[in-house]
Amino acid sequence: MSLDYDAFSKTRHHAVKALLAERNAAGHWTGELSSSALSTATALTALSLIDRARGCHDHHDLIHRGAAWLIDNQNADGGWGDTALSFSNISTTTLCWAALALPEAQHDRAEPARRRARQWLTDNAGSDTVDALVEAIMQRYGVDRTFSVPILTMSALCGCLGDESAAWRRVKQLPFELAALPQSWFRLLNLRVVSYALPALIAIGQVRHHNRPTRNPITRIARNVTRQRTLRVLEATQPDGGGFLEATPLTSFVTMSLAGADLADHPVARQGVRFLEASARADGSWPIDTNLATWLTTLSINALASGGCLNQYLSTDHRTAVRDWLLNQQYREVHPFTGAAPGGWAWTDLPGGVPDADDTSGALIALHHLGADHEPTRRAAAAGIRWLVDLQNRDGGIPTFCHGWGKLPFDRSSQDITAHFLQAAERWGAPASAVQRAAAYLKSQQRSDGAWTPLWFGNQHHGDELNLTYGTTRVLPAMVRHPAAGPAANWLIQSQNVDGGWGGAADTPSTIEETALALDALATSNAPQTHPAIERGVAWLCDATRHGTAFPPAPIGFYFAKLWYYEKLYPLIFTVGALERLAARLKANHPSTFVQTAE
Repeated sequence: MSLDYDAFSKTRHHAVKALLAERNAAGHWTGELSSSALSTATALTALSLIDRARGCHDHHDLIHRGAAWLIDNQNADGGWGDTALSFSNISTTTLCWAALALPEAQHDRAEPARRRARQWLTDNAGSDTVDALVEAIMQRYGVDRTFSVPILTMSALCGCLGDESAAWRRVKQLPFELAALPQSWFRLLNLRVVSYALPALIAIGQVRHHNRPTRNPITRIARNVTRQRTLRVLEATQPDGGGFLEATPLTSFVTMSLAGADLADHPVARQGVRFLEASARADGSWPIDTNLATWLTTLSINALASGGCLNQYLSTDHRTAVRDWLLNQQYREVHPFTGAAPGGWAWTDLPGGVPDADDTSGALIALHHLGADHEPTRRAAAAGIRWLVDLQNRDGGIPTFCHGWGKLPFDRSSQDITAHFLQAAERWGAPASAVQRAAAYLKSQQRSDGAWTPLWFGNQHHGDELNLTYGTTRVLPAMVRHPAAGPAANWLIQSQNVDGGWGGAADTPSTIEETALALDALATSNAPQTHPAIERGVAWLCDATRHGTAFPPAPIGFYFAKLWYYEKLYPLIFTVGALERLAARLKANHPSTFVQTAE
């Protein structure tokens, strides 16, 4: 392989040093999520409606700064994207347009911003009528009402869907009364919201019922009778910090709905307000979520370990501290929110997290790197593997949170998450039948061109917002000894851009994240046909990162319900993982040429 070894070594050295420097005082990684126009719009709306209901101005400054941030970050076309780097979309633009209509959010630049936004909405909905806007939002999400109904609920609360009677007629009623049933029944009910949306189901269902009760007398009685009981369920699922899933949008939707249902002083609303106050940023914005500390820490450990040099990068004390921190994040009781069994990990160490399959697999792999012979670790790993196997769907794939409530995306089997399970199972062992079924699922889901599609990541430059590069690079290492690996590697080679980098697919702009992921995946294969692609990719990565000193992020992260985000540490972590794995490959092939560690 012909590489500029000096450039490679310099980039690797700087990147590893930068990643190690990102640890917090406790020794793990917290990162920094992008500020979100959607989160900011929902948060300032929730605080505005709470203040209005309470007859106070307690949050005037937060609301004013949030409105100013929205105006400052409006796209040139008049719309808003989820991040400052995102294309305008109809969901976020609608929410920002609605938020700036509130009297509490008035700003001297608000009205011109709203006019530009209204024109964008008209152009993209195909008409300037409210009904056209409603239809466009409903079409974006199809049968999944997890996000379309909250958007329309906020629009109604802001007075943007017509007069009160017409507005609430345009908002679909969510069956909040079903939350009074045992949680184990939910997956049998074919709900049109996903498992993580129970708080929204209750609060948004209640505000719609409060403002426009059904004419059906039996259903009306059922909803009236279950109102208090479902509020108790809502209160029981709220974490100590007040933030449902640590998510600003979900917490805001719940809080504003309670305010709109004359429940502004309900304990859940008060806790929600405290969460929003605490998570506001100095520039006036709110992030999509508080942090991804557990996810980022496992990604970082696994990246640093991918070349076999973890023990050189982290001292015994540091490895022990991270190991113990991860062990403490494992859930040991049934989760009150999703009803998940003990044994899993969430994306964060904060109270609003819920266990999910991707983070559980990531934690298991990291713990293996940190010492597989540690008895408490072995017990935790056994519980984690059991948790994942119990989550497996009938098709052999692994879903995100729950053994599917239904057919909606986050409760369906996911290709990237299933591959992550296989990598964890390879290290710790798992029932052969579970492994075989998971591999068969991945084979069945491989596209005819060799690629795989992920759930949690996308690319805004792709026509369908897919990120085939992420999906393929996450599945290929898990299937490297399977015949499916050849077509997958060929797809990656053929999808490389002329500049040497990778985007979400061929002919989409190259990013550090996607290029690093592609290099990492190709490095798992020692096939000669990968060499030219790797050489060109490494040259691009060294140049794009200024030899490991600059890591501008791209909005490739998918949060819930097609919400985009970027994370400051993703490009850095993925670069370290790629260069460490390549270093190990180079050292094996050219031992006299290459050094063992980046330090």
